[in-house]
Amino acid sequence: MQYFKALSVGRKRVAKARAYLNGITGDRAMPALALSDSVGNSWNPVGEETMYAFVDESSGFVLTDDSGYILALVDGGGYSKAVVQGITPSQRDTIEAQLKEDSVPRYEGKVILPV
Repeated sequence: MQYFKALSVGRKRVAKARAYLNGITGDRAMPALALSDSVGNSWNPVGEETMYAFVDESSGFVLTDDSGYILALVDGGGYSKAVVQGITPSQRDTIEAQLKEDSVPRYEGKVILPV
């Protein structure tokens, strides 16, 4: 896919993921990655599927605050489409219950966050 087409598709998927996360986290979501990996001159938007993952320092990331977790909505390859920082353990439980109620599956692989 050409770069601008892939970017356009990816931005729409990011916007949808961000809107959902804003709805369950009180407008705290930030956009993340619109493109996944590319090969040669072929660009790929983030995937359509939406799964969630909570990321903490045990995942190999160094968090810049001590408030707990980053919540990411990711595609099937782990590319994050939208993120929320500063999720406390008690907020995690509430948010995770909502995600399960909405039938959003949990992602178990490596999460790719924006740098």
